[in-house]
Amino acid sequence: MKKQAKRIVAAILGYQIRALTKKNDIKVIGVVGSIGKTSTKLAIAEVLQAGFRVRYQEGNYNDIVSVPLIFFGENIPSLFNPIAWLAVFWRNQRQLSRSYPYDVVVVELGSDEPGSILPFKKYLNLEIGVLTAITPEHMQAFGNMDAVAKEELAVSQFSSLVLANRDLCPRKYLPSAGGLLTYGLDTAADFKPDAKTTTGKSKAEIYSALAASAVARKLGMNAGAIEKGLENIKPVPGRMQRLAGVNGSTIIDDSYNASPNAVKLALNTLYETEAPQKIAVLGNMNELGDYSKKAHEEIGDLCDPKQLELVVTIGPDANKYLAPAASAKECRVHSFDSPYDAGDFLKPVIKKGAVVLVKGSQNKVFAEEAIKSFLADPADVAKLVRQSEDWMKVKKKAFSR
Repeated sequence: MKKQAKRIVAAILGYQIRALTKKNDIKVIGVVGSIGKTSTKLAIAEVLQAGFRVRYQEGNYNDIVSVPLIFFGENIPSLFNPIAWLAVFWRNQRQLSRSYPYDVVVVELGSDEPGSILPFKKYLNLEIGVLTAITPEHMQAFGNMDAVAKEELAVSQFSSLVLANRDLCPRKYLPSAGGLLTYGLDTAADFKPDAKTTTGKSKAEIYSALAASAVARKLGMNAGAIEKGLENIKPVPGRMQRLAGVNGSTIIDDSYNASPNAVKLALNTLYETEAPQKIAVLGNMNELGDYSKKAHEEIGDLCDPKQLELVVTIGPDANKYLAPAASAKECRVHSFDSPYDAGDFLKPVIKKGAVVLVKGSQNKVFAEEAIKSFLADPADVAKLVRQSEDWMKVKKKAFSR
């Protein structure tokens, strides 16, 4: 029933998007990839706003039903609320009779199983498809990296240009034909950073800014407008956001989600940071299937006792595989089933000027909840991810707190 309703809604919305883009000159930028999609999407939108009228959505509207709603500025109703959907369709039709007030629409296209990306071809023709990474993701569904690469590269079938992160997309997967440009720190990349792009930024932040700058250049923005746009990029909740912690500490909040390469990037950022005490809070990396044991052990092996005074793990696989591997490297490790218990443990051990990295997936982890215990300003709870009433009900049920 739900699948049938979704197909019907997607078909109607697809028709409306095709009508909208046929009538108006709209440049559509789509962001795909294993990691970094939302940060990259928001960075692109911020930079382009210095030169264009841009429509985008700050949340995670990234599937076949929700992406079309971004074009019309609509919120997504329940699939089982036909009256609400009829109202959406009617408002969309009214928009079709008027001039569209935006030059560019920036969207994020999600891929949690094979066959997720290509259906967007039915109603999207991308001016630029930005590919942030080809790294392990949802391995329970994909099974191997060849399948991941095939899925993410499906964006090339409806993009005039693909702009790929050369550092995070293995060369063997990138097509050598025309229609592809690259960005990254690699000297062979077509778009490389300058001092203004890199100063004071983590590697993940550099990638987002670099992708945004490259897209802006391809759309004809001048250097001054691009520089102004880069200055407007704001921290994204749960994605390498820096928050003030107790005792003058700094929290690197990367709690939105976790995959092997994203955790490695986050750890590298922590290692490159000067601080008298460094702590890594590492939660489960979910949906890795048979790859989970190896992936968690690899992260544990990367835990450097010369860099980290303490490693805290949260969640079953992090506790079972990552923690022992980190201990074998002679790191001091404490493991918890609940983020609240982890946070209570951490608050009194955080030293003056410490830097605390918090990274983890959603279910069975919700590492953002650990942060609440050691925020300097309790009001900053509003800056954390997944703080809506619905999400808090899920967490309360999961951890009985």
